[in-house]
Amino acid sequence: MTKLITALIIIAVCYCGYHLFLYWESVKHEEENQQKQAASLASQGEGLPGLPAQLNESLRAAQRQGHAVMREWLNIYGPSVQDPRKAWIELDFCVAIARDDPSEARRIFKSVKDRTPPSSPVWPRVKLLEKSYE
Repeated sequence: MTKLITALIIIAVCYCGYHLFLYWESVKHEEENQQKQAASLASQGEGLPGLPAQLNESLRAAQRQGHAVMREWLNIYGPSVQDPRKAWIELDFCVAIARDDPSEARRIFKSVKDRTPPSSPVWPRVKLLEKSYE
């Protein structure tokens, strides 16, 4: 009888260990998918609609020249740019100025979050940045 109980305990431990291993693998796979999604989000901004073709080069130049030039670019050309690309550009700017002007970064983030619906392609990035700016 004790041999049967011992065998059942060993089988139960192996069964639980196997399911724990499967759970651990699924969590690991999910984390890898999230990292891949975050990497794809970084490159996704270029392909979003809403930026007129003639402003594309001036946007790149403003991004290369720094915060002050980018702020001026947003003031001048911001009304010409439509969401979701405008939201993406403003989130880039928000991240760039977060260290120098955190209150401005929070204000910009709040305005982007308020006008971005959950169905937007920018929404996953808003959710990623949410903890940092609220």
